[in-house]
Parts: sequence; C-alpha cells; structure tokens
Amino acid sequence: MNLTDYIKDIPDFPKAGIVFKDISPLLANAAATDKAIELLAMGLHNFQATKVVGIESRGFLLGILLAQHLKLGFVPVRKPGKLPGEIISQNYQLEYGEDALEIQANSIQPGDLVIIHDDVLATGGTAEAACKLVEKCGGVVVQCNFLMELDFLEGRTKIEKYQLHSLIHY
Repeated sequence: MNLTDYIKDIPDFPKAGIVFKDISPLLANAAATDKAIELLAMGLHNFQATKVVGIESRGFLLGILLAQHLKLGFVPVRKPGKLPGEIISQNYQLEYGEDALEIQANSIQPGDLVIIHDDVLATGGTAEAACKLVEKCGGVVVQCNFLMELDFLEGRTKIEKYQLHSLIHY
C-alpha cells in the first residue's frame, strides 16, 4: 500500500503559494490508517517509551492511535489557553512572529521516555517547542515521529539532536 495515494494536495491553502497536504483521505480509509500506524510504530517498542505526545491538532489524530497501538499514555500539546490547570509554555518563532505551545505540568513525569508525534515536519518550530516542553517536565525525547516531512523546508535541522522517523518525504 502506497500511503501517498491517500494524501491529497490542496493548492493555495491556507494561503496562496502553499500546497497543503490533506490527510483526510488517509483517515477516511481504515486500511490506510492501520498501515500508517503500523509503519509509524515500527521499532518504537525498542525505546521502552512511556508516553506519546501529540502536537495540536493533526498530531492528535494519529498520535492517539499510535499511543494505543504501543499501549502507552497520550499527552496533548496545545496552543495557548486550551488546557486547564497548571501549564508549562514554550515560545517558538514563526516566519513572521512568534507563537507558543503548552502542556499540562503534571502530564510528563521526570524520567518519562517520550515519543513526539505530528502529522508533518515542516520548518521544525513546533516540533522543537514540543521537545523543549517535554524536557522542561523532566521527560526524555526518544524519537520525533512524523507521517510526512517536507524536506525542502529543512525542519529536521532544528531537531537534529533527536532521533527522527518520517514515513513520507516530499
């Protein structure tokens, strides 16, 4: 099964000049979703991870399935103001400005071995911020895991100190 057959290019979304990689067809096909989870999980049992962190919002979709497949807990990393209780925040740079990600302070315990998951690695800013959040909580990032990687944006340079796994490269 070729997973790229289930990813649709949407030109000029969300703005002119961007080609959005829509994973909705993959999610709508149970066999393609199962295959993606199987491939994303390959080799992860060796890490003895304790948690999967999914990055808002498309990282939640396969991230929770990956966590269930591996029998691990799932922790969401969200945009500011979306999580209750004590939170930890991490700013990161955008092309034109700054944004932030947040995690609940008690969701990662010191020594937790964590897999970071998102649907796409683009410029690397959100993945880097998620890694920093996990480390602020005392966790250890054992792998950054992506369905797709946009190689031309060189996002892996921001997280090159971590082990990376991307299923599809564009």
